[in-house]
Amino acid sequence: MSEIENQKTPQKKPNYMAIILGVGVAILIGFLIYGYLENQRITGEKEMTEAQLDQAYFQLDSIGDELNDKILTISQLGGDIDSLVLVKEQLEVEKEQIRKRTTRQISDLQGKVEGFRELLVAQDEEIVRLKAINDELMTENTELKVQTNELSQSIQSLNQTKSKLEEKVAVAGQLKIEDMKIIAVNSRGKERERDIKNRHIDKLRIEFAVGENEVAEIESKDILVRVTAPDGNVLFDVTRGSGSFIFEDREMFFTAKQEILYDRSRQKLSFLYDKGSDYSLGLHRIEVYTDDYLMGSGTFTVR
Repeated sequence: MSEIENQKTPQKKPNYMAIILGVGVAILIGFLIYGYLENQRITGEKEMTEAQLDQAYFQLDSIGDELNDKILTISQLGGDIDSLVLVKEQLEVEKEQIRKRTTRQISDLQGKVEGFRELLVAQDEEIVRLKAINDELMTENTELKVQTNELSQSIQSLNQTKSKLEEKVAVAGQLKIEDMKIIAVNSRGKERERDIKNRHIDKLRIEFAVGENEVAEIESKDILVRVTAPDGNVLFDVTRGSGSFIFEDREMFFTAKQEILYDRSRQKLSFLYDKGSDYSLGLHRIEVYTDDYLMGSGTFTVR
């Protein structure tokens, strides 16, 4: 009987639609989970990319400021900045383009940032080198200025010594007169050296010697005789050879002149002056000049 019952009981058929529907739901759920996770990954990468770009931009901006300082410093130290200016222009281009970078380009950008940093380090070394050169040049320049100042002082001292020596030589080379005599000669040729009176003076002869001087130049000299009357007036007559000369920046008159060739030996000179009129009574002064200096003087009195 049980066999008959078993034969009569109908067998249950599998529900394929439910299975297919369950699989589809599972796949859909899988896709949704994958989509969510992928969206989270993309969002995270995008946020990370923007953060990295911002960081790179600020790094480039900071490097640009430092590079400007290096360019200014190197320029002031006399270094070459042309290549650095080109790098600065490239850096600015990178900053302008940084927002257009993709995720794939971030690593390249980071590499360039590091390259710029290495460049800054290299410029620090260049600045140190240039400062050392400038310090050395400054030291050499200071030493040169000290040496130049010392040399200038030495030259100035030598010039002063030379000037003083030249003054001494010039003074030592000045000629002096010796043994001056004033002689009155009357119309008959009789001479009187003392107790000179107007009636005894037809002509006045002045004699002296130019002293020996081994330092003086051998050259032609104009010997000027200046006779001054008691009233201060100089005996002066152009027709008798009188004239003028400059002494101590002022014009003075001389009574008579004679040109000689001085050869450092003692030379005797004689001046014969015809006044043509009476002399003033009193003390007369005679001065002898050459080359704008006084060689000597003497006096005589007319009674």
